[in-house]
Amino acid sequence: MEHTSVIRRARVGDLPRLVELVHEHVAYEKSAPRPPDLAERLGPRLFAEDARLWVLLACAPDGTVVGYAACSAEFSFWDARHYLHMDGLYLAEEARGHGLGAALMDGVRELARECGLGEVQWQTPDWNEGAIRFYDRLGAAGRPKRRYALAVEPVRPEGGTPLGPGSVSR
Repeated sequence: MEHTSVIRRARVGDLPRLVELVHEHVAYEKSAPRPPDLAERLGPRLFAEDARLWVLLACAPDGTVVGYAACSAEFSFWDARHYLHMDGLYLAEEARGHGLGAALMDGVRELARECGLGEVQWQTPDWNEGAIRFYDRLGAAGRPKRRYALAVEPVRPEGGTPLGPGSVSR
């Protein structure tokens, strides 16, 4: 694979391959399997007119999608400002070591600039030494924290869709 690869935004037709890569990423990080209807759940959020979720794709010279970076705009309460949260960056094994990770990160930086956001934040497993070395080489600063997740059964209104954050009683 040469350095003639392309970084571009995901399109609707990319969804099946993107979901394949997500499942590879989940397995690589030794995480629990994701729902089988992931494409149906991601598509409307990723390609909606007012989407605040973006996916950049790394494509090999032949056009094959070999990696992704998924990002969303988030708000930091402590800093009282928005930032770009990179929820995941993944390259298929055969695509690693060709500069695509750095190209994806350049794309993520540019996306943050386009959105008017002054910082990108993300996390990586503490056992992923290759990723840690990569992010350190980019000049990123690690912040020690432990990430938690708490499962919550959502309250659903009559239509069956989850309540939005603005509908929580105060």
